[in-house]
Parts: sequence; C-alpha cells; structure tokens
Amino acid sequence: MLLDTASLYFRAYFGVPESVKAPDGTPVNAVRGLLEFIERLVRDHRPTHLVACMDADWRPRWRVELIPTYKAHRVAEERESGPDAEEVPDTLSPQVPVIEAVLDALGIARVGVADYEADDVIGTFTARATGPVDIVTGDRDLYQLVDDARGVRVLYPIKGVGMLQLTDEAVLREKYGVDGAGYVDLALLRGDPSDGLPGVPGIGEKTAAKLLAEFGDLAGIMAAVEDPRARLTPSQRKRLTEARPYVEVAPKVVRVADDVPLPPVDTALPRAPRDGAALDELAARWNLGGSLHRLLLTLDAVG
Repeated sequence: MLLDTASLYFRAYFGVPESVKAPDGTPVNAVRGLLEFIERLVRDHRPTHLVACMDADWRPRWRVELIPTYKAHRVAEERESGPDAEEVPDTLSPQVPVIEAVLDALGIARVGVADYEADDVIGTFTARATGPVDIVTGDRDLYQLVDDARGVRVLYPIKGVGMLQLTDEAVLREKYGVDGAGYVDLALLRGDPSDGLPGVPGIGEKTAAKLLAEFGDLAGIMAAVEDPRARLTPSQRKRLTEARPYVEVAPKVVRVADDVPLPPVDTALPRAPRDGAALDELAARWNLGGSLHRLLLTLDAVG
C-alpha cells in the first residue's frame, strides 16, 4: 500500500476541526486525522507493506522547464536553490514535521527523493512491485498507474477514508473511456487547472476521450492531424496543430516517473513501534490520544 501522504494529510486537515489541539494550543487536526486514515486503511485492507510517499520537491524544476505554468499558481515564494515554497495553510505547515516524526517512530516507511514528487516515488515503487499494489490518493493523476493485469488499483477517498472508490480499469473505462495507460493522454489533452496544465484549448474531457477512442493514443491523434483523410473537424485540426509544442513536452510532465533512485528501506508493515520512547513523548506533547492508540492496536492485530 502506497500513500500519497500530502494528499491525505491535506484531506485530514480540512476534514478534522482545528479545535483538535496539543496542550500548548497548536492544532494537530492533520496529524490526528492522518493517523485515523492509516488505521482505517490498515484495518480494512491489511497490507503486508506500507510506504508513506512524500513530496521532497512538490514542483520539480525539470517539469517547470518544460511547462513553466506547472503548479505556478501555488507558489508562495520562489527560491534560487531547493524547492519553491508552496502555499500551505498557516496551521498545517507546523504539523508536517510532527507527522514525519510520528511515522518514523512508528516504523512506517517514509520515502521522499530529491527533485521528485510523491507521485514519482509511488510510480517507481509500483513499477518494482512483484505483487498487487493499492495506491491511496486524492489525486486523479495517479489513475495512470491502474493496471488490472498487475493488480494495481487506486483507492480514491470520496468521503473521509471510510468511503473509497476502488478504481480499476473498469471504473476508468466507465468514467473516462480509457484504461490506466490511456489516462496520461486524456489528462494532458484535457489539461488540469489545479496543476497549471493548459491542455489543448477547446479539447475537453469528453472530446479527448472520443479522439482517443478514434485514434488509439496521443501519437495516433497527432498523426491524424497530418492526414487530411482523418476524421477531425477543422477546428480540432487547427487547435491540435497550434498546441503541438505543448503536446510534445506534456507527456514527460504528466507521466509519473518510474525510475526514481529509491533509498533502501524496510517497507514491511510494522507490528510494534520502532521507537516506543519517542512515540510516547510525541503522543504526550501533541495530544495524539485515541488516534494513535487505535492505530497501534490495529498494527498489532494485523501484523
């Protein structure tokens, strides 16, 4: 089970009231909420291995060099060295180091790699997996990894983490008309304002799905642009022609990497905390209470 950790703690932050605080008054709603998410996921799905995948760089420069608008609207501060600062709610930022410390004390593998997003870490773990993989994320970009033949599916939270859309190829075909491999082409044609991806103007999701059904994939669509016999409307041909510079670079930006240099890490689901003393100290300082206790009980029962 691979967790898109930032996606989940953002959901926890907005789903759990800020009135959940540590003794010093610091909100810990994201921390508590994430622990509850993990407890429910482990209890319901019983993974043998679990990795909390992190954004070491939420906006890699190699993606920005290809598409400068990539996540540009979410930049709080541009930095000459290291990742740009992302706009994050003031009361969420201080909770992230606490989340990291708690995961480490629990012994839950936590992996982030310089110059890569969590999506790329997830993509690489998935590529290397020798058995079924559940990816837990609120980011539809990771639908591209869904692969029935390999047992790779996305658990997409609809409400909290108790209600999940178990996304396999049948769900993708019903909703979008594509399989996992085709989702990259659909996404880049459609665009994604939340990621600063412009897409091809005038080509929305439904039109993109129709074009992919007609011509197979992005390469087939762009070949059809050059073929006067191909069944494209004049406006579609014009828009795709004008968007060619974007279409040529977008696949590298939209497609998650599968060759990230992962560090050696023990991904086995822990049965007992790696550092019980540190965990006790964190629990007392940050008022982790029942959320942590329930997770520990579940880890013991499942492991």
